[in-house]
Amino acid sequence: MAWKWYDATLVKTEEINPDVRRFWLKTEEEVPFEPGQFVTMDLPISEKRLKRWRSYSIASKTDDPMLEFCIVKLEGGAGTKFLFEDFKIGDQLKFKGPSGTFVAPQNPDFDIVMICTGTGVAPFRPMIYDLLESQKTKQSIHLIFGTRTEAGILYREEFESLAKAYPNFQYSVALSRQEHWDGPKGYVHPIYLEHYGEKRTDIKFYICGWSKMIDETVANLFAKLKYDRSQIIYELYG
Repeated sequence: MAWKWYDATLVKTEEINPDVRRFWLKTEEEVPFEPGQFVTMDLPISEKRLKRWRSYSIASKTDDPMLEFCIVKLEGGAGTKFLFEDFKIGDQLKFKGPSGTFVAPQNPDFDIVMICTGTGVAPFRPMIYDLLESQKTKQSIHLIFGTRTEAGILYREEFESLAKAYPNFQYSVALSRQEHWDGPKGYVHPIYLEHYGEKRTDIKFYICGWSKMIDETVANLFAKLKYDRSQIIYELYG
């Protein structure tokens, strides 16, 4: 089945820090998507079609009027160089999709642990809102987020507010390069190893981030803690 192409206009941007920016795109027609899916943008960075395509997870809620993307600037990356330096308010681009099977579970009867670093949190944001606000589950949802410093904590106020509003939502943040921090220091791995070190069958782990983090997390869960492979779902970005 062919993906549908959409025309989109950049209507707003917000710099989170020098390396991360939020982008809001408006389309003339509605773009239905499942929380967790991505679109593939056709960026004017090459004459060759496949070298122009870049995929980014949708960070907005399903009922938001615009599509939001939370993107990290990659060193030497032609796609993010264009988005950060040349893409201006009012400019247009085309994207196709949405696509992807890394989506929120429907009416889950198991606890959910979401493990991510940096902009790997983007697909989890709509998943979490969908599960909590639509009351699709009363099971526990635990978001474990890792970054270097407090400046890199994405959507912090939102997730902290959700943790206060929903008793079944837990939010943990690990900082790897900040000395003065009241929360966990280092990487995300000690958090889930401590909380879920005893194997359970009523839980699934969703993981999103760079390959090194995913590889280590999968190895810990599968090889060390002996979780079943069906309990581990992941999506690589970058």
